[in-house]
Amino acid sequence: MVTSTTNHYQTLEIKPTATQSEIKQAYRRLAKLFHPDSHHETANHERIIRINAAYEVLSDPQRRQSYDQQRHTKSRPYTSNTTTTSTAQTRRRRQTARAVDTQLEEWLNQVYKPINRYLDRILKPFKSEVDKLSADPFDDELMEDFQIYIETCRDVLAQAQNRFRSTPNPANVASVAAHLYYCLNHVSDGLEELEYFTVNYDDSCLHTGHEFFRIAAGLRREIKQEMKNVL
Repeated sequence: MVTSTTNHYQTLEIKPTATQSEIKQAYRRLAKLFHPDSHHETANHERIIRINAAYEVLSDPQRRQSYDQQRHTKSRPYTSNTTTTSTAQTRRRRQTARAVDTQLEEWLNQVYKPINRYLDRILKPFKSEVDKLSADPFDDELMEDFQIYIETCRDVLAQAQNRFRSTPNPANVASVAAHLYYCLNHVSDGLEELEYFTVNYDDSCLHTGHEFFRIAAGLRREIKQEMKNVL
């Protein structure tokens, strides 16, 4: 059970000063060790829940910063800033708002919507592709089909990443863009694990790849919720 007092750093067995690379390495190691389907003697369902929860927070710099602030009880009191807005200021704000709306619309059409379609092409077929392969992972034709799926996903991911870099992110969707970036990174990590599986037939790689995809799907849900507040 994950509680507000859970120490995510202890869960991943890392120091609070750990880099993003060290966090990812720790997650991969522990996910393979404690996943319930990994056939290891150390398999532990409750432990993998805590590990996943810790990774979801610490792998996102924004969430990590917020978590660290709460952890060290460094919350700052809210101060209200009341200023008198003149007619000229109001006019400038309206002009700025129109410009922001135009930039947001361009970003939605050029970045957000296409990337969502690309992610659908990667994440939606995953379960059915794994189900087909599970009939006999050592069947050459089934494995070849699974490898084709991975290669296709890599091409689609590259297109999504290019889209993400194609247009500046509007300030009012900075948080959405950050989560979208980490979502794409988790998909990339998941594909890397799946590719390892096709080489060594290690089920733990398949399970870890699935966990990366699950986290990416969770980030997408959060992104959609955030977008409701923006639009």
